[in-house]
Amino acid sequence: MSEIRVASRTLEDLADMNSSASDGLSGLLEWSEPVIFDRLRDAYASRVSDAGIAWALARLHARVWRGLIAGDVDKFENSRRELVASLATVGLTLDHLADADDQTMNELLEIVIARFRRSPRVSQGYHLALMQLASRLTPAKAA
Repeated sequence: MSEIRVASRTLEDLADMNSSASDGLSGLLEWSEPVIFDRLRDAYASRVSDAGIAWALARLHARVWRGLIAGDVDKFENSRRELVASLATVGLTLDHLADADDQTMNELLEIVIARFRRSPRVSQGYHLALMQLASRLTPAKAA
């Protein structure tokens, strides 16, 4: 009987974690887009001398993030393909894409830590959401 309780509790914990992560993703959809764009723009501006090209790459890359956060797999994959093709035209590689993603993820994490440290439940949701996003980005980096 105790095994059933343990399994049941584990399923409840998983449901709570999924709910928290969903709340975190919802929150990220509300406020993260300008942060993501700024971080990506800075990442590309450090690699490309033309500010217009850096801005365009950041805009494309921000669409990738938007699809990722929204859970829109088609938008994520299509935007990412478009971004990879655009990066190649200016001599940038998947390593540059991965570096921009890393910088963006670090910025989001720093904001969550600073802004939500006094609200453990909200902070947990954001942390779980960022972990989900990181796990989805990892295979894309390896592609």
